[in-house]
Amino acid sequence: MLSWDEFDTEEETVAKPAAAKAAANAAPDKLDNAAEAAVHDARAVSADDSAAVARAKAALDQLDIAEGLAELEGEGARVTVDAKRMINCRADLNQLVPFKYDWAWQKYLDGCANHWMPQEVNMNADIALWKSQDGLTEDERRIVMRNLGFFSTADSLVANNLALAVYRLITNPECRQYILRQAFEEAIHTHAYQYCIESLGMDEGEIFNMYHEVPSVAKKAAWGLKYTRAISDPEFDTGTVETDKELLRNLIAYYCVLEGIFFYCGFTQILSMGRRNKMTGVAEQFQYILRDESMHLNFGIDVINQIKIENPHLWDAELKDEATQMILQGTQLEIEYARDTMPRGVLGMNAAMMEDYLKFIANRRLTQIGLKEEYPGTTNPFPWMSEIMDLKKEKNFFETRVTEYQTGGALAWD
Repeated sequence: MLSWDEFDTEEETVAKPAAAKAAANAAPDKLDNAAEAAVHDARAVSADDSAAVARAKAALDQLDIAEGLAELEGEGARVTVDAKRMINCRADLNQLVPFKYDWAWQKYLDGCANHWMPQEVNMNADIALWKSQDGLTEDERRIVMRNLGFFSTADSLVANNLALAVYRLITNPECRQYILRQAFEEAIHTHAYQYCIESLGMDEGEIFNMYHEVPSVAKKAAWGLKYTRAISDPEFDTGTVETDKELLRNLIAYYCVLEGIFFYCGFTQILSMGRRNKMTGVAEQFQYILRDESMHLNFGIDVINQIKIENPHLWDAELKDEATQMILQGTQLEIEYARDTMPRGVLGMNAAMMEDYLKFIANRRLTQIGLKEEYPGTTNPFPWMSEIMDLKKEKNFFETRVTEYQTGGALAWD
């Protein structure tokens, strides 16, 4: 039998949680009211305020929050995964999560873990070899100078395209995050070439102006720049079939050709030199850069294919033919560059072997975006290049560094 005392105790036990719940529900309102009052007090003009401070506070009284937020890219509603798209997305582009493309975020994390700086590489052996009368042959010197001449501006062209055009037009925040990382890496690459040029005491004006003055270098730069003109116009925007195709052409030009073909002759030449214990500092920097570029290329291929999946009407017979022609034209320009940089056999290779390699690379680029091979039966004459590019290579990529970089150990190469 319950006593009145027990009944009262039980009622109190039931009542207390209910009261606590009501108090908890009211707490946010009280906090908001208190916060609003505190903000109002902070805005009040005091006798100690200067005229400039008083004007600043008064100006903020006119701030229209709704109008300011309306200028943000995309709609202001909370973002769902289904609302995200690679281009022409209307969801708020400032809301990073939830991720739709986990691969883009993973590539951003991998890029951060792969961070390096040019000054970490010891250039003393390169300087001694470059200054030596009989250290390098005329053909080897030509290769070093031509490649530093091309690459010293090529990565700037890529960075400009990313920062001034592609970033604005890709409407997915996790992809934009990687693009920002890539743009920074392009700056590091340009820095690396400048560091090599300065260390070796080269004529900086001559090297940095090769893309104006040396035909085989100028042709590649001019080819890439023509695909930037339209989308770098601040008035350019996607949203129509033709403008969406224009962006897709740009992505194919820069990821599949400029980074995916134009870089390969030079990288192969310099890395072959390093394998022969010549210009090892330059070769080490090129190896680091090649690892970065491999990730850039894979990211770009994924973006291109995702745009095709979400916009199948863009990938018509006409654009497929254009894309094929772009890759074939790029391959031809790189073959001509190979002949210009090594008119004679050097470093265990010659222009004919490089032509086979470039055709092999072209087939890869074509199939990666769903097109058929145009050089059937072509094989890779430089299998060691695949080993260098393979991110699962068994050596510790960072073991030869002069200074161990803190984030370097975060990336497992095995």
